[in-house]
Amino acid sequence: MSRRRGLLNGWLRRVEKRRLRRGTPDQLRRALEVEARVFFFAPRGTVRRRISLRSVPALVLEPRGARAERVLFYIHGGGFVFGSPETHHAMAATLAGMIGARAVLPRYRRAPEHPYPAAPDDVRAAWDALIASGVDPAQVVLGGDSAGGALAFGLLAALSVEGMALPGAAFGFSPLTDLTYGAESLQRNAAADVLLPAERVDELAQTFLCGADPRDPRVSPIFGAFGPECPAWITVGDTEILQDDARGLAAALRRDGADVTLIEARDCPHVWPIFHNILPEARETLSALAAWIRTRQGWADES
Repeated sequence: MSRRRGLLNGWLRRVEKRRLRRGTPDQLRRALEVEARVFFFAPRGTVRRRISLRSVPALVLEPRGARAERVLFYIHGGGFVFGSPETHHAMAATLAGMIGARAVLPRYRRAPEHPYPAAPDDVRAAWDALIASGVDPAQVVLGGDSAGGALAFGLLAALSVEGMALPGAAFGFSPLTDLTYGAESLQRNAAADVLLPAERVDELAQTFLCGADPRDPRVSPIFGAFGPECPAWITVGDTEILQDDARGLAAALRRDGADVTLIEARDCPHVWPIFHNILPEARETLSALAAWIRTRQGWADES
């Protein structure tokens, strides 16, 4: 374990986990927006612009050397309540630069103001608009973290069931995949997880669902059906309460014939790649994912 990871884990446990235990949606939103501006930086020369994908606003990031035909369609996490394209733009731009793509981050509506099905509806509308604009789905890499991972793989499940064209590859950082919260790791890793408070997950889920079925594959993709066409890469920390969510998603994808890479990292915090500016393990994970994408997409000779 790097010294920085130990220091980061300690800070997350003392400061961020306490905030997540008590914070209101507005407090959590403000805190993450401020921290993102202070700690997370996109590669120098990245161009940012805002667009609309039908009715869904989106942030487009174009690192130096990005190829117009290549797209990273990235869905941010935050428990369906907080987080934004701005809080995740630095990580998305860094990964996009590694694979020579532009990144598109939809600004989906969040709970409690906009409960289910606003978020999955917005993600689907943004995807449909992106493809309608002339982007080849095979040239798109779909990804997300935490609740954004639920939305990303929920989109993949819906496209698979409908027989629609799929992205060339998909990935998830510490994905939330089961809003019934039936996984054993929710209790097994409750004390070890340095960031997520297990005692609050049901409250956040109900804030988002407002009585809707937690087994809906659009937000609980562990209950979805997939096909073999889209390879997937998933990573999670071995002390996370969402460890079994990642394992369950990998099992569901493999059941349906997909080629899946699952990496369980030792003692890494929830969505650690977001700390790529300060954490060696985060940069290593992004580099490993980028190499996998370049190989899967046939971009291995270009970066």
